[in-house]
Amino acid sequence: MTDRRNFLKASLAAPALVAAGGASAATNDSIQLGTPCVISTWAFGVPANKGAWAVLSKGGRALDAVEAGVRIPEADLKLHTVGRAGYPDRDGHVTLDASIMDEFGNTGAVAAMENIAHPISVARRVMEKTQHVLLAGDGATQFAIEQGFPREELLTPESRAAWKEWLKTSKYKPGASNLGTPGGARNHDTIGMLALDAHGNLSGACTTSGMAWKVRGRVGDSPIIGAGLYVDNEVGGATSTGVGEEVIRNVGSFLVVELMRQGLSPQAACKAAVERILKRKPETKNIQVGFLALNKKGQAGAWAIQKGFSFALCDKIKQDRLEPGQAFFKAT
Repeated sequence: MTDRRNFLKASLAAPALVAAGGASAATNDSIQLGTPCVISTWAFGVPANKGAWAVLSKGGRALDAVEAGVRIPEADLKLHTVGRAGYPDRDGHVTLDASIMDEFGNTGAVAAMENIAHPISVARRVMEKTQHVLLAGDGATQFAIEQGFPREELLTPESRAAWKEWLKTSKYKPGASNLGTPGGARNHDTIGMLALDAHGNLSGACTTSGMAWKVRGRVGDSPIIGAGLYVDNEVGGATSTGVGEEVIRNVGSFLVVELMRQGLSPQAACKAAVERILKRKPETKNIQVGFLALNKKGQAGAWAIQKGFSFALCDKIKQDRLEPGQAFFKAT
C-alpha cells in the first residue's frame, strides 16, 4: 500500500502543472456543455438548475438565472444547510450568507444576516443599490427591510428540535464522514451556481446558512468574493462548498479562475486548488472542501478532498444531470 505521505508529496505539485504548460495538462477531463448552461453544487442543485434554466432557455441573462436558481433551495424547508430552514448557531440564531457576481465584475454580498429568507436577492440589491460589496449582521437585515424584504422567523420547528438535541452534548467537530451534525447529517452543503447564457456571459451565486452550531458571528467563505465565489467573464467562474475557513485561507475560487486563466481545464484547476489546500495544511484531509468551475467554453469540472461531493449540470440536452465529483480520499 502506497504511503499516504509520499502520495501527497508526489501529487501536490500543482505549480508543476502550470509550469509545464497548463493548456496541455488535462484538457479533456472536463464535461462539455452546450450554451446556455448552468451548473451547481450537490443534488439539490438539480431543482435549482431547473429554476435557472427557466430563465436561460428564454434567452435570459445569466445573472437573473443564478438568482432565480438558488432561491429554490433557499426556500426549501427540508434543506438545513441553505436558507430559511438552515440549522442555527449554538445560540439558536439562524444566520444566512450569500454572494452574487455578474459578467461585468459587479458583486454584492450579505453575511450573518438574520430574519430574511432570501439572502441572494438581498446580495443583488447590495450590488445594484449601494456602493458597497458586503453588508453584515444587523446592518444587512436593516438594509433588506428598507428594500422591502419581509422580516421573518427563520428557525423552523424541525431546526429548533435539532438544535435542542445538539444542546444535550454540545459537541462540535466537523469531520469528513459525519460533517459535524447529529446522526451524520450534512453540515455545510452550500449551494454554489454558475451560469453561461446564450450571449456568452457568465454569472455566479452562492448562498448558505453556514455551519450548524457555529460560534455566533462566524462567517464562512460563501459571502466572500474570491473565496466562495468568483467570476471573470474572460475566463470562467468558480464556487466552493465545505469547510469555508480553508477556502478563505486559500482564496479558493479566485485561485481556480486564475489557474483556468493560465490554461488549466476547469477540472484540473479545481484539482490543483484542492491540492493547494492539502499541501499547505495536510490535516485538512479529515474535512471536506470541494470546488466547481465553468469556463467560457461551457466546460465544467469539479474536485474535492473527500468522495461524496456531487454537482448538477443543465443545458438544452438534459436538465437533471447529476455527476459525482472526483476526490482524493474516501471518508472513514
